[in-house]
Amino acid sequence: MNTTKLFQRTSIRLILAASCLLAAHAAQAQEAFPTRIGFVNAERLFSEAEASKTAQNKLKNEFSGRERQLAAQANTLQKAIEQFERDAPKMSEEQRASKQQQLMTQDADFQRKRQEFQEDLNNRRNDELQRFIQKANLAIEQTARQEKYDVIIQEAAYINPRIDITDRVLRALNAGK
Repeated sequence: MNTTKLFQRTSIRLILAASCLLAAHAAQAQEAFPTRIGFVNAERLFSEAEASKTAQNKLKNEFSGRERQLAAQANTLQKAIEQFERDAPKMSEEQRASKQQQLMTQDADFQRKRQEFQEDLNNRRNDELQRFIQKANLAIEQTARQEKYDVIIQEAAYINPRIDITDRVLRALNAGK
């Protein structure tokens, strides 16, 4: 056998032996230092955390007045439409066309205000949600560091209740408010 082939076979055997030793060492190290995995139920954080409830109440207070105004405007417009439908047969063509135009203008104004309201509400809701997510992520990270978790999962098809740390994160989140 020539020396090149002998050298190649010896090199391959040494590489395989080294790989086996590394794999065995990694498995042994894994047993000595097991990976700690935790789970946090994000929906529970959002529904039960004081910071989330505070943000939701803040939004409700901030937008309830405009919401009541829109509801009153919708009610007024609906009554005007019903009145028009009752009175339309008695009106002249010119009066009917004028009243229809007026109702269409009122409806367009209402739709515009409703759209602006929805956009403002969604923007503010997203702002508050982002603030809450930042607080929640900080509480998750702090809990993970304190309790020496390697990985925290927020969504999964199945979670063993033994690794659920949602209650601890809620306590940390509520303590930090």
